Amino acid sequence: MDGQADAMPHHMMDGMEHHSIDDNDVVGAETTLVAYREALVARDAGAMSGLFADKSSVFENGKDEGTFSHYMEHHLGPELDGIKSFTFSDPTLEVIRMGHMAYGKETYAYRLELADGRVIDREGIATSVLAHDANGWKIVQYHSSSRAPRNK
Repeated sequence: MDGQADAMPHHMMDGMEHHSIDDNDVVGAETTLVAYREALVARDAGAMSGLFADKSSVFENGKDEGTFSHYMEHHLGPELDGIKSFTFSDPTLEVIRMGHMAYGKETYAYRLELADGRVIDREGIATSVLAHDANGWKIVQYHSSSRAPRNK
């Protein structure tokens, strides 16, 4: 093949050479994930929905919740009305970008104060997959789990 296998024909590169992607630029993906956390704290369903792709998947504590729209309608949305306060503490966030995709890992503690007086303290972890297009970064898959805090 005399090196010809290393050269990609020009017509196959159409669309590829026009995009300069910096795989180290994760700010937009991080901003999307932080915005989701902030929308949870604010209990702002509209802000949350705008952060997810239409064809998204949400998994929570071992359950497939469907798309974010379904999750909002059947799970999270009804719960928002019963939450008096939602706070996070000690959040960490790591995002790695791979072209037009990124994946994130978050750890955090959170406290829910419910309208009925109950208080729920949890430690959590979440992983996410995000995709970038002309409209910016959207979450396409989100998986979170939590447990009661353990003494260290």
